[in-house]
Amino acid sequence: MIQVRVLCFGVLRDWLGAAAATVELPEGATVAGLLAKLSECRAGAPLRGIAVSVNAEFASLTETLREGDEVGLLPPVSGGSGAADQVVMLTTEPIHPEKWITAATQNEDGAVVVFDGIVRNNTRGRSTLYLDYESYEEMAKKQMRELASEARARFGVRHVTMIHRLGRLNVGETSVLIVVASAHRAQAFEACRWLIDTLKQKVPIWKRETFTDGVVWSPGEPFPAGMAVDDVPEGSHGS
Repeated sequence: MIQVRVLCFGVLRDWLGAAAATVELPEGATVAGLLAKLSECRAGAPLRGIAVSVNAEFASLTETLREGDEVGLLPPVSGGSGAADQVVMLTTEPIHPEKWITAATQNEDGAVVVFDGIVRNNTRGRSTLYLDYESYEEMAKKQMRELASEARARFGVRHVTMIHRLGRLNVGETSVLIVVASAHRAQAFEACRWLIDTLKQKVPIWKRETFTDGVVWSPGEPFPAGMAVDDVPEGSHGS
């Protein structure tokens, strides 16, 4: 027999009843065998749609387990922070504002302020066919989480949702959605305005605009003072 350590995250922690457990298995047991045993122990509760890691690496159901392995049971990730006080997400799927407004609102909120950025049919007199957004995703999500946390602390609002679309967007689709919920309207308005303005300056997301007469990258907003490299120092190019 062998023993493996099972770690559960998110909603699966409630399912297992603990964050971690030691499970005894026969020699030669696979990931599939472990999941089957766990399901039996938990009255047949389903384990669909999860991922499994073995020693911090994604694993297949057929992978053989060994003595002392650490097995993680991973529920689907949200793409961002899913804390009750903030939701941050990058997505290639269409954004449906009503869904996120409803999810952000609670009975103690006296105001919910929404910024819904929509792809318009022209820019500076040129007819728009579609937009393409790309991002340095790991950094963008980190920056968005920090902005959401800062907005809650700075303006005293209860909740922030920030979602940005990536990939190709057609005219009329939402590119960025910000929802701020607060007890008072003044703080909600201020936080929402600050969030969209700062996101445009600091979060690494880029827009390419395709018009009926050509394609351009949007110049974007200038970085805040001190963030941009204005000149490469002499000698920095190497010898």
